[in-house]
Amino acid sequence: MGNKTVLAVDLGAESGRVTAVQFNGRTLHLQELHRFPNTAVTAHHTLYWDILRLWREIQTGIEKGKALQPASIGVDTWGVDFALLDRQDNLIGNPVHYRDGRTAGMMERALAIVPQAEIFAQTGIQFMPINTLYQILSLVASRSPHLQMAGTFLTIPDLLNFWLTGAKVCEFSNATTTQLFNPGNGRWATDLMTRLDIPFTIFPEIVPPGARLGAYEGIPVIAPACHDTGSAVAAVPAQTPTVSARHTFAYISSGTWSLVGLEMDKPVLTPAALTANVTNEGGVYGTYRLLKNVMGLWILQQCRMQWAAEGHTYSYGELIEMAREAGLVTAVFNPNDPLFLTPGDHPQRIRELCRQTGQPVPETPGAVVRSVLQSLAWAYREVLAELTAVSGRTVSAIHIVGGGSRNELLNQLTADATGLPIIAGPVEATVIGNALVQLITLGEIADLSQARQMVAGMTELKRYEPNSVMRDA
Repeated sequence: MGNKTVLAVDLGAESGRVTAVQFNGRTLHLQELHRFPNTAVTAHHTLYWDILRLWREIQTGIEKGKALQPASIGVDTWGVDFALLDRQDNLIGNPVHYRDGRTAGMMERALAIVPQAEIFAQTGIQFMPINTLYQILSLVASRSPHLQMAGTFLTIPDLLNFWLTGAKVCEFSNATTTQLFNPGNGRWATDLMTRLDIPFTIFPEIVPPGARLGAYEGIPVIAPACHDTGSAVAAVPAQTPTVSARHTFAYISSGTWSLVGLEMDKPVLTPAALTANVTNEGGVYGTYRLLKNVMGLWILQQCRMQWAAEGHTYSYGELIEMAREAGLVTAVFNPNDPLFLTPGDHPQRIRELCRQTGQPVPETPGAVVRSVLQSLAWAYREVLAELTAVSGRTVSAIHIVGGGSRNELLNQLTADATGLPIIAGPVEATVIGNALVQLITLGEIADLSQARQMVAGMTELKRYEPNSVMRDA
């Protein structure tokens, strides 16, 4: 036991990396082998992922890791997007980005055929225009030849796993993000698909996190939670709640998106959950992630890009310091406003929204960033209140994991807004969670509880206590 190395392939909306995670029987050591940008490409008015370049970068990273004699490889990526293979297993076109405009009007089209309550009862997923359901429905509506040619549907990590191993399967945690999976019976929502003219025969077998898929050039490939948030939550350094527990931890997987949630033993499909528009995504080892998506640091990323286009290049550190110096601002907006879904001039969109709602308009970059962070913290508070109400759980602390956990001002604002202590870290939660599931499958770690105890012993964790400044504002 011990002294095992696994390779974690982690693709996010901005970048990807291949990381070697070395386990000596007690602790984890991370070595980043290869990092690369993930840049969307617009062609003929459609926004695509450059999936073949990503595949080449992944191969490059794995090649660098071979000298470490890895025991396995695991892949995680973002959710909802997908690829189609023809009947000879060839890729049909480039996968389209979830921020592409093809889903406009598709949610309304679906709800005109199947009532919202029925869709939620069959899927338990938050209604968002980016969901796979509405992306595929756009192909149905346009009578796309791609859909007519399709032999197999695969989500993005499933496509990469197919290229690695030849296994045409969909991993559970990512399958649940599609709004096409039925948590009631653990299978694809074929009744829903039939009513919407979606060809369910192209959807393959669903496998759980930890499944052995095959091998790539002699290296075993294991499915972690292939949805990146599922992997991140697996690495939350908290005690795993029991089935009967009424007290639990909350988590925020903080990055381009902020996913605010609770870990549950089963999905919550009540009318109250539908009204709150929460989502039930699959987790590891029989768990569900009751959560809600908040637009997240995407807004800050877009602000930074806009200022750079105007000739003002700021690091994230500089922007946070400017926001700190701006002090408490009173402009708070809804980060999930559709205004912020697409790329563009987000500082101007923020100002326009503040004007429309009669709030002071943040003019300086520091004030804009402070407004973004305060709005996110307030959104986290509101989502947490909804989640505790529909679940009946009481939350004692919030764990913030992922890249956003380095944002100390946002962490403190979140503690202030919610009145709860924040435990920030690990930053590399997605990679760690990916590796932990591999190591459990390999028999190096006993179970999720032991894995989380090990993460809790990591020194990078930082605690933030709430004060009343924002909570009473």
